[in-house]
Amino acid sequence: MLFRRQPHPIEAEIPRLRRFALALTRERDSADDLVQDCIARALAAWTTRRGDADALRPWLFAILHNRWRSRQQRDWARPDNRPLEDAGEGPSESGGQWEKLELRDLDAALALLPEEQRALLLLVGVEGLSYEEAARVQAVPVGTVMSRLARARDRLRRLTDGEPPHKNDGQWGEGGRPHLRRVK
Repeated sequence: MLFRRQPHPIEAEIPRLRRFALALTRERDSADDLVQDCIARALAAWTTRRGDADALRPWLFAILHNRWRSRQQRDWARPDNRPLEDAGEGPSESGGQWEKLELRDLDAALALLPEEQRALLLLVGVEGLSYEEAARVQAVPVGTVMSRLARARDRLRRLTDGEPPHKNDGQWGEGGRPHLRRVK
């Protein structure tokens, strides 16, 4: 009988990493490149990794998210209006036009969210990470995750209910800068 190698623990996470990368980049080729870069970095740091098997998924998502942010900073991402149903491992189509319209509207609403909020919605809502794991991925406190998720869910609800997007939306001022207020 031939020898069979044990699968590497990272292999089981590849579909989740790819789904998250597709949601972030909105392009198959870019997502595949991002996942490959993430896996290469994870394998290079495998011997120095700290944590148990339960910490593997947040660690991988953190690497992927950090690589995406680095790429985004290097060459500012251009908007892409490809719907999530074209992303591959996304929800299957039922053939109904209402479902397609709802997915299109949800995709458009997700695209209007700030990057931090969109990423957290995807990590917690789609990938099933806990608040603590999502906090490790984004390198922020758990309270920040909770408040960003609450704002993201509220804004997503308003956008999908048909309210027009607000330029300021209560958090951003002119030129995309956050509102500052004086506290005495």
